[in-house]
Amino acid sequence: MNSLTLEQAADVTPVTLLTDTEAQIDMRRLRAYRLQRLREQIIKHDLAAVVLFSPLSIRYASGARGCALFSTHIVSGYLFVPAQGPVILFDHESGQRRGAQLETIDECSPAIPLSYMFGGLRMDEWMTRWAKEMADLVDQYGGGNRRLGIERAGTRTPAAFDGLNIEVADAMDVIEAARNIKSPEEILCMNHAIAVAETGMWRMREALKPGMSEIELWSLLWQANIEHGGDWIECRLLSAGDRTNPWLQEASGRLIRPGELVAFDTDLIGPFGYSADISRTYLCATKPTPYQKELYQRAYDEIHHNFELMQPGMTFKEITEKSFRQPDQFIPTRYPVVAHGIGMSDEWPAILYPQDYPEAGYDGVLERGMTLCVESYVGEDGGCEGVKLEQQILITDNGYKLLTRFPFEDDFLSRTHE
Repeated sequence: MNSLTLEQAADVTPVTLLTDTEAQIDMRRLRAYRLQRLREQIIKHDLAAVVLFSPLSIRYASGARGCALFSTHIVSGYLFVPAQGPVILFDHESGQRRGAQLETIDECSPAIPLSYMFGGLRMDEWMTRWAKEMADLVDQYGGGNRRLGIERAGTRTPAAFDGLNIEVADAMDVIEAARNIKSPEEILCMNHAIAVAETGMWRMREALKPGMSEIELWSLLWQANIEHGGDWIECRLLSAGDRTNPWLQEASGRLIRPGELVAFDTDLIGPFGYSADISRTYLCATKPTPYQKELYQRAYDEIHHNFELMQPGMTFKEITEKSFRQPDQFIPTRYPVVAHGIGMSDEWPAILYPQDYPEAGYDGVLERGMTLCVESYVGEDGGCEGVKLEQQILITDNGYKLLTRFPFEDDFLSRTHE
């Protein structure tokens, strides 16, 4: 696919099937951009290298993919990325075979067993061997820098490096900062994931009828994601009727009844590992009541008000201070964030509501190339219904650009809308 600007990429839903007549996403350029972003941050944080364990981070840095969900709780491989020098994938034999096909990976080696499942009572021994191996790589490629960033460093890690003259740092700052600014190719991948999510959302909307269970409806989103090459869905956030308030209840076997709201959040990790994080609220079988319309309109107004704050150069604190204000009865059940970063999953930043900012918030600045999800949940404290809406956007030089295309529910809205 010819080189695109961020703004142009935001308007394109890419072709990803095998074809010789349509431009494809340039995956080599995608991988080169991400690795370069990571290396820039390694240098900026004055590190010799980082060791990555999260399957999302490994895929971001190299494109390597394998047993991702398994690897979130049992370490099966890790990636050594120096500021300068070879990128080395440590994995089992099949992972090495896959990694060897990627131009971003220079070497592949067997992984030392660093999970209790495989290490058992020998964990201290394996950790000591692993630390020595990493220290040797820093000696070889660090250029005299002895600072090593390690992702998900467990409690055994500092002791394992005793006597090795290595200063251990947290690699989280590095990988989050790298992932923050997207390339046009990343936007194309994200748009494809969103298209997959919206396919599942439409199937859900069309299939919704009285007598379905929440989990039966939710399964349609999973089906669309898997059949189009997606990876997984991070949460199970779909609820109906009285279970829409409070929010964050998981899909269950509860039957959906006529006249009930059905709210959900996709949290979908789609093809190429990129996330589509969209929320909508449907109505089962009837017309909305005045109260349901009020809830929906308030949520709609909130995200559209907050869209206008999503401008390059705006600080997180400014957005918090100028964010939409709901009446007091809706504040206790508010969503945790006004907006959050999105990429290969939910990521930095989290922009909070005014009630939460002084204690838990932090500042920062919106930049061109950031992608965000703007959220609203509206339900009265102690009420029995609520509405969840969420849209995914790209920050450009001229403000925000909407990536989500799924419509809102006309029956709920009392004025002209997008």
